[in-house]
Amino acid sequence: MAQEVYEITRNIEERAILVGIDRARADGWTLEDDLAELGRLADTAGASVVATVTQRLERANPRTFIGSGKAAEVHDLAVERGATIVIFDDDLSPSQQASLEELLKDVRVIDRTQLILDIFGQHAVSHEGKLQVELARLEYVLPRLRGMWGHLEAERLGGGRGARFGAGESQLETDRRLTRRRISDLKRELATVARARETQRTARAASGVFRVALVGYTNAGKSTLLNALTNAGVLVQDQLFATLDATTRRLDLPDGRAVTLTDTVGFINKLPHGLVSAFKSTLDEVREADLLLHVVDASHPNALAQMAAVRVVLEELESSASPQLLVMNKADLLPEHERARLAATPGAVVIAARSGEGLDALLARIAAIAAQRDRSLSVLIPYDRGDLVRMAHDNAHILSEEHTEQGTHLVVIAPGAIAARLEPFSLETPNPITLHPTEQRHNLPQD
Repeated sequence: MAQEVYEITRNIEERAILVGIDRARADGWTLEDDLAELGRLADTAGASVVATVTQRLERANPRTFIGSGKAAEVHDLAVERGATIVIFDDDLSPSQQASLEELLKDVRVIDRTQLILDIFGQHAVSHEGKLQVELARLEYVLPRLRGMWGHLEAERLGGGRGARFGAGESQLETDRRLTRRRISDLKRELATVARARETQRTARAASGVFRVALVGYTNAGKSTLLNALTNAGVLVQDQLFATLDATTRRLDLPDGRAVTLTDTVGFINKLPHGLVSAFKSTLDEVREADLLLHVVDASHPNALAQMAAVRVVLEELESSASPQLLVMNKADLLPEHERARLAATPGAVVIAARSGEGLDALLARIAAIAAQRDRSLSVLIPYDRGDLVRMAHDNAHILSEEHTEQGTHLVVIAPGAIAARLEPFSLETPNPITLHPTEQRHNLPQD
């Protein structure tokens, strides 16, 4: 019910007016940046932008966000341009949305969060993704249900002005109860899915496989990079939020090591907190990764602000301190002097995922960082522990192997988790694998 009411209708052409307020801010974004992105979001959702309205305000009007006079201007513009929907760049409170719907009459009113929810609903493919989107949508809709039953209010009043309870109020409470019940059901089902995902993550962690996750602003080229490195065949489109569901593939590094590479949902400026919460189980792939590849569209004029927006989400996920490698993508779209400047950025790798430029250097850097967790061990494995020998062959680099009277003598270079399981059989104190200082942990540079 709620999904049908709030989703942008796909069988008619939506004509949208964008509305934003201009106020002082210190996050590197301008109102023009915000509205340009809002326009791309509208296009992704299937709406064409026919006009843009801005207003200079220190703070939003508590009743109508932009004030009743400006709302009247938006109404007249909507009539003139044949607009069917007005999209506000900031979140509207339930009362603001109700007031604006009353002032704008037949034109539907939505905010940035509602628009993003619609796009997520269109793009979710997996069962888990669809559950997450539905949960976020219903939690958004719940406090706004009153405005959805205006046609029943008239029926209630018609039944007697002195009546305490009427059909409209009863229906509203019924829908609230049903919505809360569905939210509870979704949370339980997602908890079950999350447990299954946790079992898979635990198994990968126990195997000692180095885990790499792609993070970055939406449309930065993460899916293109995943495809280029692993032939994953993930959908690539020039749209915001083209990929929602996490995709994990095996990646073979130049030194023969196999790691996992996971593509995750792209981030965006002012990403609704409810969406971050709803997609938390998917984004746990980010929190538990051994290395984050922060993919940046280096050709974007607002690249630095996009990087900052990604950091905000990583902080919300408690992942901002995780080892990170900055990957400056789409370098093929830059002039030569800009590419040279980026190449000189400490800790960054400059690539063009679509053409393959710089991928060898990226793989070498990932291999060097993964090797930092390796340990060299000389172990004597009893013959009744053949499982450990097989584990070493599957997950470690065997330098030498000798069969003795006491058991199998192995000299190995093993990831931390594997080394921990072999260490009880060590013949000597293990030595850490040391690297050149330039291959130590790489953090995002500060703006």
